[in-house]
Amino acid sequence: MNTTPNQGLGLPWWAIIGLALLAVPRVVLHDLHLIDEGTWLNALFVWVPPIVWITVVVAKRIPRPFVALLSVGVVYGLLLAGGHLLFWDQAFPAGNPQLGGNLADIDPVAQSLIFKTFATFSSGVTGTLVGVICGLIATGLSKLIYRSPHTGGSST
Repeated sequence: MNTTPNQGLGLPWWAIIGLALLAVPRVVLHDLHLIDEGTWLNALFVWVPPIVWITVVVAKRIPRPFVALLSVGVVYGLLLAGGHLLFWDQAFPAGNPQLGGNLADIDPVAQSLIFKTFATFSSGVTGTLVGVICGLIATGLSKLIYRSPHTGGSST
């Protein structure tokens, strides 16, 4: 297995997948109704993984932190989508969501397909946006922390 950083992404694949996996427990716990929105435990599962992503990329001085964390975010989005689909029935124990209004008469199987398609797309976008935001933060922090000292015009 190649453990050297992927030159294009700045991190080896195993690190990208590993960092993305850090955010998966929240998906599982939330979909199984084991943690609730607005609790400190939920906040811990929401905020710790992205903070770890940023910390790793900045501490390792990854040359392109935005690209590295965008990659982590895309993988996280795929894992998020997979998790939601895997735990769909547990997330909706009272039955699948239903369309209303003029769309209420659509076949229930088609409605389920519509909801799952939008949930999958939304998960991918959410993961990618988390990666983008973390990548921007990591880029800013890297530039701030590791900027070269100003050499000024005087010599002593």
